[in-house]
Amino acid sequence: MDVHAKMPLLGGLSPAQFMRRHWEKKPLLVRQAWPGIQPPVTRAQVFQLAGSEDVESRLVVRSGGGWQVRQGPLPRRALPPVAQPQWTLLVQGLDLHVDAARALLQPFRFIPEARLDDLMISWASDGGGVGPHVDAYDVFLLQVAGRRRWRVGRVADAAFIDGLPLKILRRFEPEFDWVLEPGDLLYLPPLWGHDGMAEGECMTCSVGFRSPEAEGLAGDLLQRLADAEPGRRLYRDPGQAATAAPGAVPSALLGFARQAVQRRLAEPGALERALGESLTEPKPRVWFAGRDDASLASGVRLDRRSRMLYDERHVFINGESFRAAGRDARLMRQLADARTLDARACAALSAGARDVVQAWLEDGWLQAGEGA
Repeated sequence: MDVHAKMPLLGGLSPAQFMRRHWEKKPLLVRQAWPGIQPPVTRAQVFQLAGSEDVESRLVVRSGGGWQVRQGPLPRRALPPVAQPQWTLLVQGLDLHVDAARALLQPFRFIPEARLDDLMISWASDGGGVGPHVDAYDVFLLQVAGRRRWRVGRVADAAFIDGLPLKILRRFEPEFDWVLEPGDLLYLPPLWGHDGMAEGECMTCSVGFRSPEAEGLAGDLLQRLADAEPGRRLYRDPGQAATAAPGAVPSALLGFARQAVQRRLAEPGALERALGESLTEPKPRVWFAGRDDASLASGVRLDRRSRMLYDERHVFINGESFRAAGRDARLMRQLADARTLDARACAALSAGARDVVQAWLEDGWLQAGEGA
């Protein structure tokens, strides 16, 4: 992708201009960013997906001044009639289950894949919505069917209404009021208040980006570093004297703990390896169907559920790391960037790298045949 080329998706801005002017700074509304867009799924398919135990879904119903929220799986009998107003069905991670949804993410790949979370679809009856709220992450709201009114504004008071099953802002004063139609796109930075309400039946796709919390990320990385520790190092204190203060932490034990952490962080590439594995860990409820007869002869493409990244020394895929250098590294990075590798490129891999890619293919992490 040429990040300096103008994109209709971004209202004539190039990706470089968009990232500089809008990313995490201010909203952008683009009329007819995607002319002629079609929903990646039908209403019936949304309802069917919501009933599956492998799919994360949520039902939000507004009745009078109250709200009801129910987590999936949601069989059809658990959903209100289509004609009933003011209800919304949300299906998270649609890109994990539907190729057409995965394809909708392709134009947004000027943003690092490490930041991508998923594509969610929201089906709503007339008046449906989830109330005024804020998200802690960047989001592109792409209208794919019907009309939805969005009220958007900065938030001066981030407090929520007490006693509700949703985090609805107690005070919300919108600065903008837009009605989006199919093909329209709205980008919102983190912590901008927004309230979307369906005008008639509608469907909206949300392309969301994850923002890891420092505490959670540190905890995961430290656990991965600890798990990678070779052998077992046990604390020993043969010189420990008798103590009259048994509740005090021994200074030697504190030193042992500090050295254990520092030793793991000091290992070349350890933190980078742990981060790459963490960022490519598959989402919950994701599973891959392997096959033994798969071949590299026609090229390969990443399965829609696979996450693949790389750094200077490693290639990461689905929570695992591999060392790669030279031509093998270049070709594997090409697979991560383009999500596809043609037959000629597969044949150019070294014998060892071909064996690795073949194993990914047999595990279902890759699919045979070229294509995004």
